[in-house]
Amino acid sequence: MPRRRKKKKEAHHVDESWLLPYADLLTLLFALFVVLFASSTIDESKFNQISSVFNQIFDGGHGMMENAAPTPVPVPKESMGANTENSSYLEDQRSLGEIQESLDEYIAVNELENQFETRLTEEGLLITIRDSILFSPGKATIREEYKSIAGDLTELLIFDPPRQIVVGGHTDNVPMYNAEFQSNWELSAIRAVNFLEILVGNENIDPLLFSTKAYGDNLPIASNDTAEGRDQNRRVEVLIQPLVLKDGSAFE
Repeated sequence: MPRRRKKKKEAHHVDESWLLPYADLLTLLFALFVVLFASSTIDESKFNQISSVFNQIFDGGHGMMENAAPTPVPVPKESMGANTENSSYLEDQRSLGEIQESLDEYIAVNELENQFETRLTEEGLLITIRDSILFSPGKATIREEYKSIAGDLTELLIFDPPRQIVVGGHTDNVPMYNAEFQSNWELSAIRAVNFLEILVGNENIDPLLFSTKAYGDNLPIASNDTAEGRDQNRRVEVLIQPLVLKDGSAFE
C-alpha cells in the first residue's frame, strides 16, 4: 500500500498591507502639525517654500497645500500710523532741503556767503542775514542798494504748497535810546517789519503767510564782548516753517 504523502503545512501569512496607509496617515498628520505651527511663526515666503517641499514629497507637487498662504498677521494701527507719520515728516524735510539748495545757489552766484547763511533747524529752514548789509547803524530803513536782494529772496519764498514764514529782528546788547527808538527791542521790531514789507510787496505772495517777531538782544549767537560778535548778533532771520512736525501732525 503506497504511503500517503503528508501535505506540507502552509505557513500562516499575516496581511500587513494596512501598515502602509497607516504610516502615511501618521506622516501626513505630523506634516500637518508642522505646517500649522510654522504658519503661525514665519512669513509668507518661508511658508510657501515649506508648502512646495511637502507637496513634492507627498504627491509630486500637487495637493491640498498648493497655493496655500498663511493667515496674515494684522499690523497694529499704532505701528501703521507711526510709519505714515514718519514718512510724511521725512518727505517734508526733504522738501526743505531742496529749498535750502536753491537758496544756497542764489547766495553763491551773488557772492553773498559772508552776509547770508542757511541752516536746517527743528523749527524749520532758517535764513540769517547780517543787518550790516541791510541797515545803517541805529537805523531801520533798508539801504536802497540792497532792496533788490530782498526782492530776489521773495521769489525764492513762493512755495507749493504754501508755507508759513516768520521774519525775526535781532540786535546786539549796546543800549539803543534816541529820538527814533526807545530800545533795542523796538529797533529789532521795526527792522523786521520793514524787511517784511518788501517781501510781501510781491503780488505773488500771500501776506497772511508772513509774520514778524522782535527779539532785541535776547537771543545772541555770538559774544557781545567783541565787535565781531556784536556784528553777528545784529541780524534779520527768515524762518521757513515745516508743514509736518516730527510726530507726524500738521504744523499749525
